[in-house]
Amino acid sequence: MTGPTNDRDHPGQRSGDDTVAGDRGTTADESASGGLTRRDALAAAGAVGASSLAGCAGFGASDDSPETTAIDGDRARTLAAAHAPDLYFGVGERWFPTDPRAYLDDGEDVLDGFAAFDGYSRAFDEAGEPPNRTAFYNVRRYVDTDLVVVQYWFYSAFDQFTVNFHWHDWEVLQVFLDVSEESGDAEVGEPNLLVASAHSRKVPNNEFLDPETDRAAIISEVGSHSSALGVNETRDVFERLATSTDIPDVSNGPLAPLEIPAAYGLPRGEGYRLPFSLPELDGAPIHEHPDLPNVTRDHLVPAEMTVDSFSGIPSPPDDLPLRETGVLFAFEDAESTADADYGYSLAPMADLGIAEFTGPQLSFEFAIPSFAEDAFASHITTTGTPTEQPRYTNPVADVTDPRHRSALSERFDLDVSGLAGDVVGVLREATASDDAPGSNGVDTSDPTVEGIALLESDPEAVPSFNGVVALQDVPEGDHTLTVNGAGVAPFSQGLAHEEDGEPTTAGVDGDVVVAPNEDAVKVRASPAADVPGVSRVAVEDDFAGAVYEGLPPSVDGDGSAEDGGDSGDDGGSTETATPAGDADGGDGGRGVAVYAHREGAYTAEVEDEEGAVGAFRVNPRADQSTATISEARTGKASLASFLLTILTETTAQATVFADGDGEGIDEVDVPDSTAEQGGNAAEVVDDVLAAAAEAAGGDDDSDGDTGGGNGGSGGPDGLTGLLRALEATTTAAKRANEATRAGNAEGADNRLRGLRQRTEALADALERNRENLPGKLPDLVERRLPQVERRIDQALDADA
Repeated sequence: MTGPTNDRDHPGQRSGDDTVAGDRGTTADESASGGLTRRDALAAAGAVGASSLAGCAGFGASDDSPETTAIDGDRARTLAAAHAPDLYFGVGERWFPTDPRAYLDDGEDVLDGFAAFDGYSRAFDEAGEPPNRTAFYNVRRYVDTDLVVVQYWFYSAFDQFTVNFHWHDWEVLQVFLDVSEESGDAEVGEPNLLVASAHSRKVPNNEFLDPETDRAAIISEVGSHSSALGVNETRDVFERLATSTDIPDVSNGPLAPLEIPAAYGLPRGEGYRLPFSLPELDGAPIHEHPDLPNVTRDHLVPAEMTVDSFSGIPSPPDDLPLRETGVLFAFEDAESTADADYGYSLAPMADLGIAEFTGPQLSFEFAIPSFAEDAFASHITTTGTPTEQPRYTNPVADVTDPRHRSALSERFDLDVSGLAGDVVGVLREATASDDAPGSNGVDTSDPTVEGIALLESDPEAVPSFNGVVALQDVPEGDHTLTVNGAGVAPFSQGLAHEEDGEPTTAGVDGDVVVAPNEDAVKVRASPAADVPGVSRVAVEDDFAGAVYEGLPPSVDGDGSAEDGGDSGDDGGSTETATPAGDADGGDGGRGVAVYAHREGAYTAEVEDEEGAVGAFRVNPRADQSTATISEARTGKASLASFLLTILTETTAQATVFADGDGEGIDEVDVPDSTAEQGGNAAEVVDDVLAAAAEAAGGDDDSDGDTGGGNGGSGGPDGLTGLLRALEATTTAAKRANEATRAGNAEGADNRLRGLRQRTEALADALERNRENLPGKLPDLVERRLPQVERRIDQALDADA
């Protein structure tokens, strides 16, 4: 089966050569930004819009939902017909709105998923066009107000999204109408607010306050049918910002602390790639199931839009197609039906007559980093009937923007309770840094593929939009956030969410940093048996800064991941299991793991349950897939050992520059703090100091000042001064480490104070000789000095 095609111009498009955003052949990148980068354009809009949300009043404090009554008969039909939307579908769509009653057995009121999917596919093939095209309406009036809401419910036989698929997909558009005499037309009302449903209540819907159109356009996301709005001139193209027209397609306010409109939008239409997955049932592709004889691979999202698995590809795919407009549906009695590919009919939801929608559970797996093999959270999706949802009788429950809720409350004197708080973050992809010599630093960049977030205390998985992870209405308490993406290693972090009016930011200050599978190394730490458990882990790269901070998920004694519990929500459940074959052995259930990019050079900070801190050097080699901090300890000795390790590493790497630009820097054989590299810095420091002294002595034309010579004759003098300063600093670190290992706390503190002085002298030498130092060496040393200074202070404050 292939979707129908039509070469005519869609509404909002120009004919001939004067194309606009949304014409076939125009990329989603071009239509989304009009020449600006997406992030620049969104940031510019946020700078203007952030103040509009500041000081926004809350909602009524009542816990009771405002009461509504149903409007039916001719009045309901008139209202539904007046505002029935146009529906734009993308190329690759397979399940258009249909009437589920057509797939019921005679006399039955329970619709089975197999019957609907197979019956729809058969009917499509027989007719050669989408069959039984229908939208259902439900009209509600808030008691003692002039607020009437028309809901348009669209049923699709199946939902195939990136990692979420299920039978019986219902989507809804809600049109909030003022039917007072002052509205100008009490018969059909004046639209005050449009709310188009996103994937779940956790994702901010696409909303528009005070639209200047009586008949909105819905731009449907392929496969999932999530609804974007089209309210401006380019009705078949979603515009988060007013780039090619005077107004955007959403009026959602910015999502603090991120300065972009808090609406799900239409990722593939905004230049972001979104991979789909092929559903499986009983271990085989769903189209091969014997109970689906009329379903073939062609009845699913096209193969060029899908990936086999998130973990099975080395890096985020860059060849996934962006959105293209396919066909237009219009209400059969609307004027726009003349330009549409197909018309659709309206039917009252009260006449649906289906008591239950059933089907076997379909699930997908979320990878969760753990000390041994990664665990997997099996996310199970279910479906229900629209009439069971709170928004069916209380449409305001589906309004996700605070200002829009406030507007309804003020205009119609509604007492509307607010939503719970938000959890937000921005996806960033780690890449090798151009500023770092060799494999000694990373940078972060915008992702090219959207991710999927799972709050494990809640069974709903939600996609990111424009690289933003946003979960709304999150209850107060402890949660674990896990983010997966096609071609990237999983990210997981424990969060403590408080109801204090401020959003909880994920990652590090809102940045959720992920690494491509092919470049990912698992940094893992297991505390010594006599050390309290881990309460926090921070991973900082020398160049990118912090790339992780929080509590990673741990693995309990029976091998299952600790995920914060199961909400028991009707939407599904979360089960967790670790694959068999733990080649790494047990760690007593206290080990933690975080994925990082192999090109980085990291400091891993571990805080135990008593608040003591330890630091460890992690500089993975090219052949490492894991970087294990075994028997991790906190306190003065751990910090002193780290200081020796990072300074020995830096001195050895600086010595390489004596032969030129440091091309051999990655061959420097100084072990970090991980078990995979074997040994420790204390075993090699004397050899490193000797090599540095030889390199400095061979080029030494200075006056012997360990501060670095006069630096006036070029590279050798500058390097000589820096090497001498590094020698002195590393020697001081060696002595401090020896004192801590001997249990001499007072002597260790004296040595640490001496190390602080040497570090200050090193910084001075670097500054004096910077212009005469070769290649990227100055940046390498400068980026590490703050770590050295901070760990000296921590070591002085720490217990032995």
